[in-house]
Parts: sequence; structure tokens; C-alpha cells
Amino acid sequence: MPSLLHVGAGGPPFWPRIVSAVRDDLQEVPPLNPITLVAHSNAGLFIPAIRSGLDHPVTNSIFVDAALPARTGPTPVLSPELLEFLRPMAVNGTLPRWTDWWDEADLAPMFSDPTMRQTVIDEQPTLPLSYYEQQIPVPEGWNDHSCSYLLFSPPYDDVAAEAHQRGWPVAHLPGAHLHQIVDPAGTARHLIELASKP
Repeated sequence: MPSLLHVGAGGPPFWPRIVSAVRDDLQEVPPLNPITLVAHSNAGLFIPAIRSGLDHPVTNSIFVDAALPARTGPTPVLSPELLEFLRPMAVNGTLPRWTDWWDEADLAPMFSDPTMRQTVIDEQPTLPLSYYEQQIPVPEGWNDHSCSYLLFSPPYDDVAAEAHQRGWPVAHLPGAHLHQIVDPAGTARHLIELASKP
């Protein structure tokens, strides 16, 4: 998984830096080796740009409790309502870490292990508000391979239904939004099964 800690450095557009980070992370992978892209949460919005920016053949893209790119782009990173929620939190144009956006009652159920929770908190970047105001391009033909969806949590039920409407395989592993850190083995099994579907 590429490090995106410094993706917020500099000004917009930010999405080309994400594509570059993924390309850089794949430098040691032989160029003809097929790869599977797996995106969680809002990272799903970047899959079309990443797919179109890679030289490696992409055989699968799996969206895990993830936002979907628009059928035709560009795709806003956040809804206007969520942007209005976040704007008052910005200090000198920079937002706090994602885990600081929410009340403890919303956050605590995602973490069963205090050590893992601290690890997640420590690894989060702080990003400029403008990162969340960007729109991500959806290049035509990006979905020329198998796409599928793994649903964890109820807030993404409608997104999983949209994936189903697009004709994608959809699997359900009930849990909270960060279920991959609670049940990594179960998540991996579902990912392998989805990646094996044509």
C-alpha cells in the first residue's frame, strides 16, 4: 500500500500525486504482472485515475466500504453537506485528522484494540480543506476489467446497491467501517474470492 502521508503538500490538484504514489509503489513489480486494485472509503474515488495512470495490466478493482466514482466524471471528493460540516474545523486551511472529526460514540465502535486505534491515529495525515474540495476525473474506459464491491457497514448500503446496479459482484462482511483491522483474515478471504470472479 503506497504511503499518502505527503499527498497534501503543496496546492491542488492533489489526485495526480496519488496516482504517482501508486505508480512509484509498483516500480518493483514487473510491468507485465497483472495487479488488483483495492480501495477503502473515499479512496474508491481515485480508482479510475489510478487505473488510467498505470502501465501494469489491472485485472480487478475492489471497492471496500468505499465511495464509487461517478459513472461519468468528474467526481467530487465530498458532498456539499459534508464540506459544510468540515469547514469550521479547518485551521489555517488545514483539517484535523479524520478520527478527530467524529464524536467518541461514533468512533469507538470501529476499534476493538486500543493499540491498533493508536496506530491508525498516528498514521493519519492532516490534509488541507482544498483536498476535500477537489474533483477527481473519471477517464473513459477505466472500468475495462472486473470491478466488485465488499460492504462492511450500513452507511454504505446504498453505495453497495449502486455497485450491484452497475452489474458488479457484491459481497457483505458485516462490521464497522474499519472492519479490515478487526477481521483481517475474513477481509482477505472475501477479497480473494472477489478477485477470482470474472
